[in-house]
Amino acid sequence: MPRRAALNALTAALAAAGNARDWVALDRAVGALGSELRVLAAGGPWSAPETRALEALRAQHDKAAELCAAELDALEAQMNHMHTNKAGFIAYALDNETDTERNQA
Repeated sequence: MPRRAALNALTAALAAAGNARDWVALDRAVGALGSELRVLAAGGPWSAPETRALEALRAQHDKAAELCAAELDALEAQMNHMHTNKAGFIAYALDNETDTERNQA
């Protein structure tokens, strides 16, 4: 596969995984970048179209990193909320457990 097409495929894989919020696919796509880029770079100097495709890949990688950072921030906020309200969650769970036992009689 020509290098430009390979770079475009890598960019598309990152974009598709990020847009789908498919963290497993995004991890695989990012994980493949290092080895794929080494193989592609071994092909010699980059042409102007290849350089543009490489820049697009870099931009998509940056976008994926921003997406991951935003998701991490949201997860951190959710975990902080759960930690802050831990006693309430436990009380609610225990109360529901008691209700379930009463309803079974």
